[in-house]
Amino acid sequence: MVKRYGTVNIGSLNLESGVLLEDVILQYERAGLCDGPVVLVCHALTGNHATTGTEDIPGWWSGLIGEGRSIDTTTYQVVTFNVLGGCDGSTGPTSINPKTGQRYRSDFPAITVRDMVHAQYKALRALGILKIHTVIGGSLGGMQVQEWALLYPEQIERAIILAATPTLSDYGIAYNHIARTAITSDPAWQNGFYQNNERLRGLEIARMVGMVSYRSAPLFAERFQRNHSGDDFEINAYLDYQGEKLCTRFDANSYLCLLAAMDQHDIGHTRGGWKKAAASFTVPMLAISFAHDLIYEPVQIKAFASHVPDCTYHHVETTFGHDGFLTEYEKWGDVVQQFVQKPLHEKVVQ
Repeated sequence: MVKRYGTVNIGSLNLESGVLLEDVILQYERAGLCDGPVVLVCHALTGNHATTGTEDIPGWWSGLIGEGRSIDTTTYQVVTFNVLGGCDGSTGPTSINPKTGQRYRSDFPAITVRDMVHAQYKALRALGILKIHTVIGGSLGGMQVQEWALLYPEQIERAIILAATPTLSDYGIAYNHIARTAITSDPAWQNGFYQNNERLRGLEIARMVGMVSYRSAPLFAERFQRNHSGDDFEINAYLDYQGEKLCTRFDANSYLCLLAAMDQHDIGHTRGGWKKAAASFTVPMLAISFAHDLIYEPVQIKAFASHVPDCTYHHVETTFGHDGFLTEYEKWGDVVQQFVQKPLHEKVVQ
């Protein structure tokens, strides 16, 4: 068994934009059986490489992945990279630009989901990993999984997509626009050269917008019931807390960088449209949707799955909405486990 963290330098990376990004580093977590089949995890917008985490600080998917979990680390080796453009050790806006010796900040070049996947592919090869048993991810992570299955189908055996659609909806783009406007309208923003990320009220508001769109009205009604905390409603105090907490761990420039990549996500770009792209998948796939997901609607995920030649579709009833892929593992973890363990020619029993 192994659990270690590290960085891998993949050298220069040609971005889709034509920009050559030099001296690219990806931070990673590597957990589980040393020589076990590799499961690659792709994280969401504000996630990071700490999928399983530590005993003191459990990872963001430790309820799904670990000893005796749906993805069992006594059987599999699990690898997660902090995404390109992130702010947890990988090359992104908080990194030093080798050309200037200063942090990139808002000068960091635009990246795409495909750029993220190309970077991960190079990083895996640098680590000596040439074959992936399963690639799995939710939301932005699910977007990466889709691109993995299109860009490098020979390297992966199966793919699991949670709460992600083949293109980001106009509704999702709209919420991202509100978040972006909140950040860039903050007087402390200073065109991305802010002095203190923790004092960016705009980033706090962007997080509040995210928390509302990621969850559901039934969940909020059940949890808060119009209760008060002092002179204010509990729901307001909750949103304030979530906004403040994000500012202590996530960079605003990185947030904007990743939002832009999500906006541009379209598996059909240069491939004749998303339906044609979906029909070209050769990798067995599991697609999971979650009730009350406003941004990645179940009807769209189901439609996507219907165009993929070898795809099992599973819907989860939940009040957590989009954030369902981060909780209530008892409702869908067994579906993931079955798909990961099954021989490739078999269908998952729903």
